[in-house]
Amino acid sequence: MQITASTVSLTVDDVAASQRFFTTHLGYAVQAAADGFASLSRDDAAMDVVLLARGSEVLPADQRDRHAAGLIVAFTTTGIEAEERRLRAEGVDITLALREEPWGERLFQITDPNGVVVQFVEWVTPSGPGHA
Repeated sequence: MQITASTVSLTVDDVAASQRFFTTHLGYAVQAAADGFASLSRDDAAMDVVLLARGSEVLPADQRDRHAAGLIVAFTTTGIEAEERRLRAEGVDITLALREEPWGERLFQITDPNGVVVQFVEWVTPSGPGHA
């Protein structure tokens, strides 16, 4: 098997709102769209995103009334400070401020209009005791 692309499918209440958020602030472009559906992609290595309206018949019956919750869409990036400044300047609410974890993960989070948490991560060499 050869995997040629990766896609995350998110079930949301307002497809248009998430579509605008991902295209306006995260550099995604619409590949296909219809009522209750949008397929988004980027030109780089980021995963594609499919947005499906909650209640859509294309979803398995036991999942139709659920929405994207309890998950984080994470992107590993470089220049994380500049990215946080850019998003803040665009009026995006930073829902978890930039922080560094002891294991070397620098991260911050934003949340789209449907509650989808998007996390940006940059890996650094951990410092401090036990990390020589």
